[in-house]
Amino acid sequence: MESKALGPVESQFANIIWDHEPLYSRELVALCEQKLSWKKPTTYTVLRKLIERGMFQNRESIVTSRISRSDFYMMQGEELVKDAFAGSFPAFVKAYMKRNPLSEEDIREIEKSIRTAKQD
Repeated sequence: MESKALGPVESQFANIIWDHEPLYSRELVALCEQKLSWKKPTTYTVLRKLIERGMFQNRESIVTSRISRSDFYMMQGEELVKDAFAGSFPAFVKAYMKRNPLSEEDIREIEKSIRTAKQD
């Protein structure tokens, strides 16, 4: 997949697909008209761009994702850590915690994830 970043409008569009897939392309056009006030050509233009980027596919007029929403956002998070924190997850966590203190529950969940990762 090419660029992993989505603009705000592309994100709304992708979420429509992820929320309703599989869906016929005509259903996608109707949803985009209703939710984004788009005309048919706009929907097909954005769909084509995201197909070219490897995110979605349109086979026999049925639109589905090639990458799940959770996998997509996981890749974005990995890219953020790589680009902004030189690949250092601890540096990312420290920066995050400066503005967002962790609750006791957050700490327990993180500790559990670390224990699980050590076992694997």
